[in-house]
Amino acid sequence: MQATTPNLENPRGAHGRLTRRKALGVIGALALPWDRAAAQTGGARPATPANRPPVLMHAGHQHDHSETTLRALAAFGVKNICSGQVGRNLDDNWSVEGLTRLRRHVESFGLKLDCVPLPLSSSYITKSEHPEILLAKDPERDRTIADFCQMIRNCGRAGIPMAKYNLTFIGVVRTERTLGRGGASLSTFDYSQSKQEPPLTEAGRITDDIYWDRIAYFLQRIVPVAEEAGVKLACHPQDPAMPPATGWRGVNTVLGTPAGLRRFVETMPSKFHGLNFCQGTVAEMLERPGEQIYDVIREFGGRGKIFNVHFRNIRGGYLKFSETLPDDGDVDMPRALRAYREVGYAGMIMPDHVPQILGDVNGQKAFAFCFGYIQALLQTLRAEA
Repeated sequence: MQATTPNLENPRGAHGRLTRRKALGVIGALALPWDRAAAQTGGARPATPANRPPVLMHAGHQHDHSETTLRALAAFGVKNICSGQVGRNLDDNWSVEGLTRLRRHVESFGLKLDCVPLPLSSSYITKSEHPEILLAKDPERDRTIADFCQMIRNCGRAGIPMAKYNLTFIGVVRTERTLGRGGASLSTFDYSQSKQEPPLTEAGRITDDIYWDRIAYFLQRIVPVAEEAGVKLACHPQDPAMPPATGWRGVNTVLGTPAGLRRFVETMPSKFHGLNFCQGTVAEMLERPGEQIYDVIREFGGRGKIFNVHFRNIRGGYLKFSETLPDDGDVDMPRALRAYREVGYAGMIMPDHVPQILGDVNGQKAFAFCFGYIQALLQTLRAEA
């Protein structure tokens, strides 16, 4: 008998009667997409509005907290930020009163202060605010760590739930810029074109063991304080990844691989110890970021170790890449955002590192583009749920 295609628009047929055969045909036809999806995913049911996780994350901002910026963010509907630099040393700005003033300043624009940066930036070691920490210069190192502990305590007392930081000797390494879409100038790294001069940094030879020892020394002193204060500590990965056998200028960059980040979060088991998860930087660690980044998001997000997200895209991958606007790279950004939703990530999705466009002062237009892009993706996810 010849198979017939059920009429999905009018299953009751010409006479308006819904027969058992026609009803089963409609149900079977509607089930086909689910069956195909199940075959492709090993039997797992695709997410439906009934079983999709809620969208808990939100657009966020980093870098500065000037009145002009805060007014623009309020207009964009961005309600959560990480502030700009608070100060290099433990002074009035880092007091409970100073941090409370900062929080209230942000709140006066209808925004929430989610995070502040500790004075451990991504600068090269001799330009770092406090090189004594990674250089293990005592007694200065212990005095500085004690100051950091007080900064963290003061954050908790001022109602600021997170602080971010870096632990890098070499800073952010790049080679000659390249041209991208529309003639935009792209920040680029090509290891084959890089020059390691002089061959060692002021730190000398930093092996894996030395680096891990100094990381552990720092974490063992600040993480217990963060737990008591109720303040999350979010560490940025090494940007970019370097060959593990040779590193860069004598420094083995242990925080430049997913395995290194895994060891890092396991060094001090604590829900207050995690990552300022720069998606662009992690993508730079991968041979095929357009295929692999989603599983890395699921791994660290599923362990509750993603505290912040720098939502940045790249073209290329391990040892050779350029930084692009979010819609112009190799990573499927909507798919990445769904991975964050899948693991229940509830923090900020922040723009990061934008191309240089002619006439765009300080990247303001490019960042505005990124905020609109992020807000549109989040709106789409909310509609799906």
